[in-house]
Amino acid sequence: MNDALQSLLDLLALERIEQDIFRGQSRASVVPRVFGGQVAAQALVAAGRTVPADRPPHSLHAYFLRPGDPGAPIVYTVDRIRDGRSFTTRRVVAVQHGKPIFHLTASFHAQEEAALEHQEPMPAAPDPLELPTAAEMLPRHAERYLSPEVAERLLEARAAIDLRYVDEPPYVTVGQPREPRSQVWFRTHGKLDDDGEIPRPLLDVCLVTYVSDMTLLDSILLAHGRGGWAVGDVVGASLDHAMWFHRPLRADEWLLYDQESPTAQAGRGLGQGRIFTADGQLVVSVIQEGVVRVPWR
Repeated sequence: MNDALQSLLDLLALERIEQDIFRGQSRASVVPRVFGGQVAAQALVAAGRTVPADRPPHSLHAYFLRPGDPGAPIVYTVDRIRDGRSFTTRRVVAVQHGKPIFHLTASFHAQEEAALEHQEPMPAAPDPLELPTAAEMLPRHAERYLSPEVAERLLEARAAIDLRYVDEPPYVTVGQPREPRSQVWFRTHGKLDDDGEIPRPLLDVCLVTYVSDMTLLDSILLAHGRGGWAVGDVVGASLDHAMWFHRPLRADEWLLYDQESPTAQAGRGLGQGRIFTADGQLVVSVIQEGVVRVPWR
């Protein structure tokens, strides 16, 4: 486990300040606000710490309400909506400077035998070990970025996660519209402990939630030949985020994130993704809408 991954785990290990109230720290992001995946993952940790360990999350629905301040802590208040025989529901509000910045509802489900089961097949993808790492890819394209510091900031933001693009990312193919599809492989940089502060499988699900916000809107950019914030031809932010966790997963083993955008309109774009294990199990479905605008010149 590298230092960056340990730092991320420390970020997710929230401080309990009351029975159902937690405090999380933030860190600088590649943009001047708290990374949305961090807030979503921390909120899910807060919800999960009020639920029995044998009930992992099976879905979450969230709204990003205000930009988060990376220089201030975030307070997460958990509302115990329902504790049923099979399902448990929690609502979490994240607050900074006296105002809500994020709202999440999560549902947890006790594992049970499946009488009915099916899934879509895993799409074709190359072996992740044959693809370039972020450290190999990002410096190659430094001339495309807004400033020389962009590559360094991106590398720092992804130092805890080994994330590898199957095809070239949006900032490489600026001006060349492509099919609105994108694939990345990812896993944590190092193995996770089974006896850490956050129990597994909650930890694995929260880490995948963290990563799920990194690249989901890429396919929108690809459809229009835009490079994104790194090259300054688009401004945007996540609006809402929904995830369904279908089967057990391990965040320290390779996962394929297959993403596409069915539509963009009215300054908003929709991204949807499916996450598969290396052996083809569909483990997560994701949908997100974001603001995607061309900046005024």
